[in-house]
Amino acid sequence: MADDEDINLDDGGSGGAPEKKGGLGGLLPGLLKWVIIALAAIIVIVVVVVVTMKIASKNATRVTAIPTSEEYVSGQREVYDWYTSLGIIQTTTCDEPPATVRIDVALAYKKDDKTTSTEITQRTVELKAFLRRYFSSKTASELRNTANEDALENEIKNGINDKILSSSRIRDVAFLQKDVIEQN
Repeated sequence: MADDEDINLDDGGSGGAPEKKGGLGGLLPGLLKWVIIALAAIIVIVVVVVVTMKIASKNATRVTAIPTSEEYVSGQREVYDWYTSLGIIQTTTCDEPPATVRIDVALAYKKDDKTTSTEITQRTVELKAFLRRYFSSKTASELRNTANEDALENEIKNGINDKILSSSRIRDVAFLQKDVIEQN
């Protein structure tokens, strides 16, 4: 234990660990270090996002004009006047044995278009004959299929506009009644 006498415990720091400072002296540098790290991380994230957005927007195509149909220019469909005075047309199909077709067709034209209304009225006989020939050239299965109705209406509209009407145009065709009766 003689060695214990040689150690000087009162020596002011030459042989022991440094003393820790109390209070804000040790806390302030640590807190400042973490605030700087957080700010640097935020800056890096913002720069990466901005650069990515510029690259993505440079590769994207911009739409300068949106195509519109005349039906949707004002945000709603055009209102038509309907000619419904053709009456029921009855004919047979081209099947063997033929089926009977009873059809009532309405023709649409621009609202308050007196020229089209007058021409349709003057050509009622031609319209009925056209419709009779049209439906007699179809089969019962073509006429009965409801998925085919839009195509049938479009063919009738184009046929009437091309072959019968001269100074006006119809806009739409609708079937008010369509009966296909097969004979056994």
